[in-house]
Amino acid sequence: MPATKITPQSTMQEVLDNYPSAQRALFRRYHIGGCHSCGYEPDEILGEVVARHNADVNEVLAFIEEAEQIDQKIKVSPKEVVEALKSENGQKPRLIDVRTPEEYKLAHIESSQLITEDLAQEIYTWPKDTPIVFFCHHGNRSMDAAAYFAGHGFTNAKSMTGGIDAWSQDVDSKVPRYEIARDMNTGRPTLRPLRTVVSQAEGCINP
Repeated sequence: MPATKITPQSTMQEVLDNYPSAQRALFRRYHIGGCHSCGYEPDEILGEVVARHNADVNEVLAFIEEAEQIDQKIKVSPKEVVEALKSENGQKPRLIDVRTPEEYKLAHIESSQLITEDLAQEIYTWPKDTPIVFFCHHGNRSMDAAAYFAGHGFTNAKSMTGGIDAWSQDVDSKVPRYEIARDMNTGRPTLRPLRTVVSQAEGCINP
C-alpha cells in the first residue's frame, strides 16, 4: 500500500514516491511526461499538470491506483522465479533479459534469453498464457516490458523485482554485480563490476 494517499494537491514527486508505476501509466494513458512538450517538474501540482492535458483529475487519480494494483500483480521475486523453474507441475517460465548486450556480457542468468528485435517478434507468436519473466538490472526496464506484453494479452507476463542484482544477492552469488556509472572523460554510461567499485571506495586493491 502507498505510504501516503495522493490528492489533486500532491506534487508530482509525491505521486511518484507513493505510486512508482505512475510515471509509466500517466504517459501510456494521457501522454503526461516522457518528452519535453509533455513533461513536468517534480514540485508541480498533480491537478495543474492534469489540467494542462485536458484530463479529469479524479479519473487520473483512479487510474493511478488501478495501474499500481496491476503492477503489483505483475511483480515476482527472484526466489519465486527459482521455485517456478524447479516446479514439475506446469510450464516453466521463459526468462527474458531486457538489458543491453554489454550488460548481458558482463553478467547473465543461465537459461535466459537476451531480448532482440527478432525475439520480441517471436514472443508475439507464443501462446498468450506462456509464463514469461522479464528482468533487467534493478527491475525498472523489465516492468515496462512486462506491462507492455500484458497489455497485448499475455496473461502470465511478469517482471522480476530487483532484477539481476537481486538475483545475485538472493539466488546465485556467482552472477557478478555491477553498476552503471558515467565516464568522466566522455560523459557516456559505462559498466563497472560492483566489487571493484566497493574496493576502490575502501582503498583496497583487488587481487
